[in-house]
Amino acid sequence: MRIMTNEKLADALRRLGLEPAAARVYLALLELAPAPLGSMARASGLDGAELVTAYGALVDAGLASAAEEGGDVVAPVPPTAGLEILARHRAAEVEESRIAVGGAFESFRRQRLAAYNDDLVEVVTGEAIGPRIRHAWASAREQIRQLESPPYFPLAGATDDALATLARGVTQRVVYSREALEHPGHLTEVIEPCVNAGEQVRVAASVPVKLVIIDEAYALVSLSIREADVHNTMLVVQPCGLLSALIALFEQSWQSALPFHGGTARPGGLPPADRRLLWLLAGGANDDVVARELGISRRTLFRRLQILMARLGAANRFQLALQAQRSGWL
Repeated sequence: MRIMTNEKLADALRRLGLEPAAARVYLALLELAPAPLGSMARASGLDGAELVTAYGALVDAGLASAAEEGGDVVAPVPPTAGLEILARHRAAEVEESRIAVGGAFESFRRQRLAAYNDDLVEVVTGEAIGPRIRHAWASAREQIRQLESPPYFPLAGATDDALATLARGVTQRVVYSREALEHPGHLTEVIEPCVNAGEQVRVAASVPVKLVIIDEAYALVSLSIREADVHNTMLVVQPCGLLSALIALFEQSWQSALPFHGGTARPGGLPPADRRLLWLLAGGANDDVVARELGISRRTLFRRLQILMARLGAANRFQLALQAQRSGWL
């Protein structure tokens, strides 16, 4: 059980931008500190300059104390401030990527394909959008990557198309915005059926663009909500620098988003409604949305939360999320 916990903690530290060596030293600190820095060598598998460098990274991140002058006894420190700094750095990197790719895309859009006379980008409008989307799903061979958020194009059979694609063995990775979880009926009618069929899902506070990438072949890009209301336009991007940028944008968003649930994890004795409650909370949905999706009152929601917290020995929602993840419920 401790090995699994350590693996998850190391992965969490990696997501916050710490190198694997620093993560190993932090785990050693939690096991052995306060103790001389040299005693961490065997536990972390590092020595000499590597150990000093890795520990220095923890000090810079605000997760460990610097050794006092004339001594080498070290210890971890309360991580609140350090984690906030790391999270802000991570968010800043994502924002820089979003601005860079978004700016490139907007520059391209303004030129309206003026520099693209070789059919690298195609503009699809109006009633032609629906058939083109369905054809994209049918043409996928290996992988579909998607950034998804409202508003939704009224396309009959879209969920069936996604399920059929999964049944053919095509990998589907989707980053949903929080708005997608909160959109009435979308969780139960679209997201959960696809998750149960094998779709890999993560959730972000927002996504920078509505995007579907088919294999490495091409991408479908919807314009912003304001533009879609006016133009009802979708771009089909063939292999070029813009497609590479869109793929990089998806991968950056995927790394930064929160897993929606543990895929094959099916904790015994946990009712489906409680599992859905945990998924919604992990996705950032507020109490009103959670209550609406579960079809219960806020009072009943609070009562269920209290029962789950008591079951896991959690004193608050943060501890509930942590314990649920450790138990394989998320």
